[in-house]
Amino acid sequence: MGVRRVAKGVGDFLVDTAGEAVADAVLSALACALLGGLALIAYLSWSFSPRLTIAGAGLISLFLAHGAWKTFRTSASGLRRGLAVLTTAGFALAASTAVFLLLYTPGCGCL
Repeated sequence: MGVRRVAKGVGDFLVDTAGEAVADAVLSALACALLGGLALIAYLSWSFSPRLTIAGAGLISLFLAHGAWKTFRTSASGLRRGLAVLTTAGFALAASTAVFLLLYTPGCGCL
């Protein structure tokens, strides 16, 4: 019984290790594709109109700054309505995307 238990433990370890390696490769490829897509969007928008690109970046910055302000500000009621919900969700999405790219793009060969 001891040999079977050891063999099963080794097999489980190898399956877990291979699964983690595959998941890491998939996440790195996804991060590289996301970074490439963002770079392509920036390049195409700049080649179309640099002024509109700067204006759009400014508006997105204001949108994210408002979301960050609403996220970290202590409000009396704790309720968010209307634009605050939208900007807070946008800030959370941008922040989580930034953390994802920070963690997984260094392992990608596209940089």
